[in-house]
Amino acid sequence: MSGVSASWQEKVSATVRLLEQAAGDYAPDLLFAASFGAEDVLLIDLIAKHTPQIRIITLDTGRLPQETYDVIDACRSRYAIDLTVLFPDAAAVESMVKTHGVNLFRQSVELRKSCCEVRKIEPLKRALQGQRAWITGLRREQAESRQMMAAIEDDTHFGLKKFNPLIEWTEAEVWAYIRANDVPYNALHDAHYPSIGCAPCTRAITVGEDPRAGRWWWEREDGVAECGLHASPLKRS
Repeated sequence: MSGVSASWQEKVSATVRLLEQAAGDYAPDLLFAASFGAEDVLLIDLIAKHTPQIRIITLDTGRLPQETYDVIDACRSRYAIDLTVLFPDAAAVESMVKTHGVNLFRQSVELRKSCCEVRKIEPLKRALQGQRAWITGLRREQAESRQMMAAIEDDTHFGLKKFNPLIEWTEAEVWAYIRANDVPYNALHDAHYPSIGCAPCTRAITVGEDPRAGRWWWEREDGVAECGLHASPLKRS
């Protein structure tokens, strides 16, 4: 397959082994937090085939693109997965919007992070309560802030073991797997959206731009295009 290394199949096998290790060591106190980007639908396909005991959650912030809802439904139809959709606390959203407005994320980096905290981080914290480990679809290639991440880490922020089974995968390898296995994916990827979050905070990128350039593109004060889910200090295992 074009753009894919000769060791691609071994990389798939290694990913399956890591998922099996996570499930064997931590299930049922283990979950996969999926945002339904390309990496996440790949992992859903592998989990459904090899480790269905891993629970899958997703965060509905209330501001997601329709295309994200479409791929969630497509995966529900395709796979027999245990998917839990989590929502932010309604009272917290109402208070935030009353105080700062619906589009507070455009006013300052601080308010954007507050919006992410209410809509994403707090629901994830609730989901992770009582868990011992979680799985993400992070790849080192995605961002400078992810260069030091490892396949297995101690997430000191959430106090859990963190598994990043795709950390060494390239974008070409991710798409080779999706196409080879006919995995449902977010249609926005075909419109040059490599990274997809909330609709008002995501745009398409142009040739040569960083893959994360379409996230919160109006702010670059701190140089980190992260919402806070994966920006906490991590210790390699």
